[in-house]
Amino acid sequence: MGKAAIVATMQSCLDVEIVVDDDEQVRISHNNQKKKLNNPPTTGGGSSLEACLPITESRNGNAFYSAFHTLNSGIGFQALSLPLAFAVLGWTWGIVSLSLAFGWQIYTIWLLTQLHESVDGVQYIRYSRYIHLAKAAFGEKRGKLMALFPIMYLSGGTCVALITLGGGTMKHFFQIVCGDTCLSKTLTTVEWFLVFTFCAIVLAQLPNLNSIAGVSLLGAITAITYCTMIWVISVTHGRVTGASYEPLQPYKSETAKAFSVLNAIGIIAFAFRGHNLVLEIQGTMPSTPKQQAHVPMWKGVKFAYLLIPFCLYPLAIVGYWAYGNLIPHNYGMLNALYKFHGNKSSKVVLGLTCILVVINCLSSFQIYAMPVFDNLEFAYFSLKKKPCSSWVRRGFRAFFGCLALFIAVALPVLTSLAGLLGGIALPITLAYPCFMWIIIKKPKRYTAMWIINWGLGILGMALSFLVIAGAVWNIVDKGLKPNFFRPS
Repeated sequence: MGKAAIVATMQSCLDVEIVVDDDEQVRISHNNQKKKLNNPPTTGGGSSLEACLPITESRNGNAFYSAFHTLNSGIGFQALSLPLAFAVLGWTWGIVSLSLAFGWQIYTIWLLTQLHESVDGVQYIRYSRYIHLAKAAFGEKRGKLMALFPIMYLSGGTCVALITLGGGTMKHFFQIVCGDTCLSKTLTTVEWFLVFTFCAIVLAQLPNLNSIAGVSLLGAITAITYCTMIWVISVTHGRVTGASYEPLQPYKSETAKAFSVLNAIGIIAFAFRGHNLVLEIQGTMPSTPKQQAHVPMWKGVKFAYLLIPFCLYPLAIVGYWAYGNLIPHNYGMLNALYKFHGNKSSKVVLGLTCILVVINCLSSFQIYAMPVFDNLEFAYFSLKKKPCSSWVRRGFRAFFGCLALFIAVALPVLTSLAGLLGGIALPITLAYPCFMWIIIKKPKRYTAMWIINWGLGILGMALSFLVIAGAVWNIVDKGLKPNFFRPS
């Protein structure tokens, strides 16, 4: 038997890699070890790479952490625009659409929590990032193409919107406290954006996802509080004079009306963002084949989604009832509070609302930026073959904060694109989890799970394309003032 045949036989039988140098020296390395180093960080036992990335660096999470993070990512500024959708859809279809989206979201979150852990032969695998699950389901290249851009766009776009809202609310708080007779000169809008971004970058130095559990708890409390305060104030002051439930302007055609409806559906879809964080949150928990992480994760999700409806539904229904077609387009209910009740409400109430909004924005920035931080550190590890030092980590986080600030200043128009953002994020939320369940779990054809997931997946993709088309049509039809580098 020749030398090449002997080497091939040993490699196949012993599962080792044998390399023969020019000087006839033989080096043997285990293929399993090489695979462990080259594979993405998905194994149940973890790897040296997972141990140094922000999402999986700490794995002592629990059901409470799950609830905190889910609430922080599930309630926020996006809910303030829900009355805008009702102004187009009306009472009946607005409530129906909101309820269907809410139920659909809970179902796909359940799918993701179940797909987080998988047994491949004798190997116990955890998909601690949405992008890894997408690659496992759709293939390396296709999964990255389908999921990476929407995930990064959703995370980055949300952080940009948070800078815009947080900085603008800081400015408004200063004006409320200072009053008309104040001699102090207020900062410009861009300078307030800079103040907010600086605070966000400082807070972003917390090392990993588990370390911001307290921040998420604070963000959840402030979100629930200011959402409740806003709709209660609206009920207290009653309907605004001149508010109507008819469109401000008649639709030019049935096509324009249809696209406006699709844009409204996109606004509702954007209110249910956060699926790009479900697997990441679950990845912070300890897990074994006998005690899998989906149990405490689902407990936390159930608790969070018992509270979320008490914020979303009152904001949507009360906002539409109180303001009708007069609801402002930017940050809906919050700007309506300032516009219609600024002179009637006490400065204490208005100032407290501003403080709560700013704290929530700072908290939400942390959890939505975490996948970006994780991706940057993974890219560094792949390039340098070593984990990030503390200074490199701080540099990445400062860089991302400055980049988000630049986009917020350069493109302030992003804050009014809720429908478009919702359309782009819709497959991540409502479609991909259904397809991934079919591919990975392989349910039998024509069973209930097979039919439900195929139906919801196809419907979700179709809605995504239609909502994006509706948002683009809405932008073209109504016009959009970009105000490049001139945030108001």
